[in-house]
Amino acid sequence: MSQNSRLVLVGINHTTAPIEVRERIAIPAGRLADATRTLVHQPGIREGLILSTCNRVELLILQEEETVAQSNLLRFFQEYFSVTAASLTPHLYEYREREAVRHLFRVASSLDSMVVGEPQILGQVKESYTIAREVGAVSSSLDSLIQRAFTVAKKVRSETQIGSSSVSIASVAVDLARKIFGTLQGKTVLLVGAGKMSELAARHLIQQGASNILVTNRTLERAERMATQFAGQVIPFDALYDQAARADIVITSTGAPQKLFGRSHGQHFLQSRRNRPMFFIDIAVPRDVDPRMNEVEGCFVYDIDDLQQVAAANLADRSREAAAAETIVTREVDKYEQRVQSRGAVPAIVALQQSAEAIREAELARSAKRLGSLTPEQRDAIETLTRSLTAKLLHPQLTALREAARSKDSES
Repeated sequence: MSQNSRLVLVGINHTTAPIEVRERIAIPAGRLADATRTLVHQPGIREGLILSTCNRVELLILQEEETVAQSNLLRFFQEYFSVTAASLTPHLYEYREREAVRHLFRVASSLDSMVVGEPQILGQVKESYTIAREVGAVSSSLDSLIQRAFTVAKKVRSETQIGSSSVSIASVAVDLARKIFGTLQGKTVLLVGAGKMSELAARHLIQQGASNILVTNRTLERAERMATQFAGQVIPFDALYDQAARADIVITSTGAPQKLFGRSHGQHFLQSRRNRPMFFIDIAVPRDVDPRMNEVEGCFVYDIDDLQQVAAANLADRSREAAAAETIVTREVDKYEQRVQSRGAVPAIVALQQSAEAIREAELARSAKRLGSLTPEQRDAIETLTRSLTAKLLHPQLTALREAARSKDSES
C-alpha cells in the first residue's frame, strides 16, 4: 500500500499475554469513551478505535505521518493505565496497512478468538465502533474500513458453518438437550451436587428457556446457596429419588464413590413421568449414573467422556470451516486493498479529465467562427465526436494511472 504507512493496529491478546497482564489494561465499558477520546488526542493520531474484551485490548489508529508508531501507542498504555513499558512490550504485536486490515477482518469474523467461531466478538467490535463514532474518534477512512469488517464477518457467518457446532462441555449438553426435547422452554432442571461445571451447564440451559431449577446436595447449605443463584427450589437429599421424576434434565456432579442412579431408577422415573423423556448429564468422576440407564426407552445418559467426544468432533468441524473462512478473509482483504488503491488514483484521474475537458471546450470555442452557423443536430454531432475522441485519447493514460497506483502500493 502507500509508502507512508498510516493504518496501524497495536495490541495484546490471549495468545501473547497471560490474564495478569491483560487485566491491568482492560477497559471497563463505562471508561471506553474516555479512553478512546484520550487516544485520539495523542500527537499524530487522526482517527482511532479501542477494542477491549476479556481476551484482548487493541488500538486501531489512522496516523498522520510515519512517526506515530508502537512507541507512541505504548506511551498511551503507560500513561492511561500506569503500567511500565517493560511489563507490556514483550506481549505487544503491531500490524500495519494490509496486515492491520487482515487482522481486523479476522477478529470481527471470530477467527482470532480463543474459541473460534464464537459470536460475541462481533458485537464487541460494534460496541467499540459505536462509542468511537459518538466521541468523534472515527470518521471517513476508519469508518469505511470498519463497516467493511462487519460485512466480511457477516459473509463468513453466511458462507461457512464456523459457528454452528458447540465446542464447550456445557454448550454441547444444551445442544443435546434441545435435540431431545425440541425446545427447552419451561423445562425443569435438577442439579444433583453443586459443582462449577453443573452450574455452568444450568446457566446455559436457562439461557435457552429452561425455567424451573431444583437443587439437591448432601450439604444443605451449599444446595441453598446454589438455589438462591437460580431462584430455584431446594430438595432434601434424602428425598432425591421421590422428587427426581419432576425433572426433565438431571445434571449430576457429586463426589459419591458409588453410582446414585441405576437402570431401575430410570424405569421408575419414566413410569412416574408417563414415559416423557428424561435427560441425564453426568459430569461426575467417578460417574453418578449407570450407563445401562440408556437401555431404558426414554432415558438419555451422557457422561463427561461422551460430551468431550462430541465437543472434539464439533471442534474438528469448526476447524475445517475456519479454513474456508480464512480464504474468504484473504479475498476480502485483496478487494479492500484494490478499492483503497483505486481511491488513491482518483484525484489525478479527475484532474486529467478536467484538464482534457477544458482543452476540448476551448478548441470548440476557437473553431466556432470557422464552423459558421450549425443546426442543433450538427452541434450535437460535434459534441459527441469530440467527447468520444477525448475519452479514447485519455483511456491509456487513465489505465496507466490506476495500474501505477496498484503497483506502487504493492511494492511497499
